[in-house]
Amino acid sequence: MNIFQDDRIVLTLDAGGTNFVFSAMQRGKEIVPPITRPSQAHDLDLCLKNLLDGFQAVKDQLPADPVAISFAFPGPADYKNGVIGSLPNLPAFRNAGGVALGPMLEDYFQLPTFIGNDGDLFTYGESMAGILPRINGKLQERGVAKTYSNLLGVTLGTGFGGGVVVNGQLCQGDNSSGGEIWLTRHFRDSRLIAEEGACIRGLVRFYSNLTGAPTKLSPKDIYEVALGQQAGNQAAALQAFDDMAAVIAESLCNAITLIDGIIVIGGGLSGAYPLLAPRIIQYMSGTIAMADGTVLPRLVSKVYDLENPESCEAFLDHSKNEVTVPFSGRKVHHNLDKRIAIGSSHLGTNTAIALGAYAIALKNLSTNSEQNILLNRFI
Repeated sequence: MNIFQDDRIVLTLDAGGTNFVFSAMQRGKEIVPPITRPSQAHDLDLCLKNLLDGFQAVKDQLPADPVAISFAFPGPADYKNGVIGSLPNLPAFRNAGGVALGPMLEDYFQLPTFIGNDGDLFTYGESMAGILPRINGKLQERGVAKTYSNLLGVTLGTGFGGGVVVNGQLCQGDNSSGGEIWLTRHFRDSRLIAEEGACIRGLVRFYSNLTGAPTKLSPKDIYEVALGQQAGNQAAALQAFDDMAAVIAESLCNAITLIDGIIVIGGGLSGAYPLLAPRIIQYMSGTIAMADGTVLPRLVSKVYDLENPESCEAFLDHSKNEVTVPFSGRKVHHNLDKRIAIGSSHLGTNTAIALGAYAIALKNLSTNSEQNILLNRFI
């Protein structure tokens, strides 16, 4: 499926705690100016009416009828059934016993509606139009007979989000709880969840603890202090990023051991990728031990940095990965030196989420159509 050649139109939404931003996509691009409505986060009726009003305002501008609605919305939620649970950043949804948001939109607009987690949709967007096509295209250019189809996506920002794509399929889980990497264990403090060390508040807390006093510095400030671009405790800033990298790395190791694929990093803190990535990869390239003292590599595969030209070149170079077939002389390719890689989002987090939502809608519509065709054959 090429989402950039599909003429179907899908209504989209960027759902924030303050504002809802509505738009529509066709051929993988926004086709109308975004329309903003206040989220009315403290009044459920007003919030839901603004959702209907915002989608209707976009629909009224379209050159053709949309085929679906698709967007990310905060959890906890039963995304498959479109029911939203008690949300921390949208108080109107708290204690409501579940809000059937998807079915409401389907009834009102008579359109299939798909709702997902932002970490899931970010990862799916990157798998369809971001890091996986970028890597596979470069391998194909070199004539390397290897394709990556598994992706672990993480977002570093106000939280520590995640998503998983396996063999090109988004793994949402049986309970809409796939990719919940934020709940892995904090490597620096095993009492805590990983998110407490892998997000904005975690970085600020690391820096404050190291300096011995609360700080008013933002993550961007701490980043600039670490690089020597701003006055401050540079040693503490560098250590804060190192501690954050250790937490992220251990969570990534635990996840990627099961998934075996590429890792893409997005979110607001991904701007600090040049400082974080080398330390994350160093930790992921460390060792782990058995009870008898035997030391093993932390991961089966070697980790490469796609944003580092030298490391990226080494990842792409498979020129020595050939063996001679016994009694034949014919040469065959092999992947005995197992490789995975980490890269930052070139699409941008919001764009990747929007493309993920768009692609999910088109894929589900196509799949449902195929299933109906097969069903009709037996009726």
